[in-house]
Amino acid sequence: MATDAERRAAAESLVRYGRRMNPDGLAVGPAGNLSVRLDDVVAITPSQIRYDEVTPESICFVTMDGEHVGGEGRVSSETPMHLAVYRTTRAAAVVHTHSPRAVAASTVVEELPAIHYSILRAGGGPTIRVAPYERFGSDELARAAVVGLDGRTAVLLQNHGAITYGRDLAEAYERAQLVEWLADVHLAASGFGSPRILTDEELGQVASESARRRYGSAAGTTR
Repeated sequence: MATDAERRAAAESLVRYGRRMNPDGLAVGPAGNLSVRLDDVVAITPSQIRYDEVTPESICFVTMDGEHVGGEGRVSSETPMHLAVYRTTRAAAVVHTHSPRAVAASTVVEELPAIHYSILRAGGGPTIRVAPYERFGSDELARAAVVGLDGRTAVLLQNHGAITYGRDLAEAYERAQLVEWLADVHLAASGFGSPRILTDEELGQVASESARRRYGSAAGTTR
C-alpha cells in the first residue's frame, strides 16, 4: 500500500508535468490527463481544472476498480482508459494528450509509419497504430486503446489524441512529446510528396546498434 509520502510525491509530480502540457503544445486548457500508479491506487489529474490551477490536493486517487479514494478534484472521465492500460501493461505512468499534430495524423492515416528511427522509442514497434474512434470516457475507447497498445507503448486515438505510457512519468511524457514530433514530421513530409519509410531491416539495424552502444531498449517498455 502506498504511503502518504509516496502519494504526495506522485501528486506533486503530476502537477509539475501537468503544467508543461499547455506550453509544450500537448493540450489546450484542461484537456488530456496524466496518471501514475502506486501499487493499489492510481493518482490522476482532475477533470475540468486548468493545469496551472491544479494543486497536489486536487489530484485524484482511485483504486484499480475506479473507486475515488482521495483528492479534492473530480475524477477524470478518462480514468477507465488509464486503468485499462495499467491492467494490461507494465505501465507505471500514463499520459493522454490532445496534441494537434497527433490529432491531425489520426484522421488521415491508419497507422503512423517509421518516418524516423526514433519511432522505436515512441511506440515500441515499427509503427504507431491508430485506434478507431470511440466517444471520450467510454469503455469502448478504453478497449480500443488497449488493443492499439498491444506490444506498443503509444497509440493514436482517432479524431481524439494520443496515449503513451512508461516506466515512470518522465518516460511517458517524453514519449508523448516524441509522438507529436513524429506526427509533425510525417505530415510535413507528406506535403512534399510520398515520404520514404524505413524498412524493417533498417529499423533492426538501429535496434542492434542501440543495444551495442547500450542506449537502452530501442523498443522501450512493452507488455
